[in-house]
Amino acid sequence: MIMQVNFEAWAAIGFVLALACATAAGALLLAHLVRPAKKGPVKDSVYESGMPVVGDARRRFNVRFYIVAMLFLLFDVEVVFLWPWAVVFYRSATENEVVTMPTGDAVGAGFMLVAMGIFFALLLVGFLYEWRKDAFQWD
Repeated sequence: MIMQVNFEAWAAIGFVLALACATAAGALLLAHLVRPAKKGPVKDSVYESGMPVVGDARRRFNVRFYIVAMLFLLFDVEVVFLWPWAVVFYRSATENEVVTMPTGDAVGAGFMLVAMGIFFALLLVGFLYEWRKDAFQWD
């Protein structure tokens, strides 16, 4: 069996990618040509969030910074998964649509509600674990 490729669709994707690259390159080139060419000790100094630099950049950070970052990723990314589920669940519950799983099985709103309940239970277990470990305490 010979597989035919739709080159028109790929050409459209290639055109959009080329246009995006050309726009980015054009913006960088225009910014380089238009920028003021003032140099000096103040302009060449390191700027970090409006604060003067103090100490070495390779100093050790408190581990709580990384814990907070991981907690943010854990709970923020999990909430992102909630939006598509809510859309499909709403359609399934209001319009009595049946959702077909990749395995071919059809599931309804009740199954989806139980699955999200399990998902939230796992999130709650992680939240309670972090709370018990005092990850939310700032000293």
